[in-house]
Amino acid sequence: MIRNDEEPVGLDALDRVTWALRRAELAVQSLKEQRLRPLGMAAAHYTLLISVHDEPGLTGAELARRLNVTPQAIASLVARLESRGQLERREHPRHRHIQELHLTDAGREALRAADAVIVGIERQITNGLGSGTAQLRALLDQVAEAARAV
Repeated sequence: MIRNDEEPVGLDALDRVTWALRRAELAVQSLKEQRLRPLGMAAAHYTLLISVHDEPGLTGAELARRLNVTPQAIASLVARLESRGQLERREHPRHRHIQELHLTDAGREALRAADAVIVGIERQITNGLGSGTAQLRALLDQVAEAARAV
């Protein structure tokens, strides 16, 4: 039995910066899912497509590390996008057993449509922030740096 003076968390637990970051992340993620759904796309699909667009030739293992998900999750997403004709695997030029990932024309078109949705979300958020947008961006970069320094 827990006594009142031995609460499992401090009274400020829900006021912490990390909790505010998580609430913001969940709200934005939920909005992305909602707005991408009419395109037949999940936020994870957008993330994978934009990652491959940014670095064509990534392998599934490299994507998993960059996106902090399991290789199995990437394999499932890649298979889904490949079946839709949005992604293709190509043999690595020097290592035949390694498969590189590349967008197809359909993948670029799907990414273009999804990115328009994401731009709309970005505008909605930044319009609400007004002149605080640049400051928030700088602070979030500092948060990322501080977390990496640990």
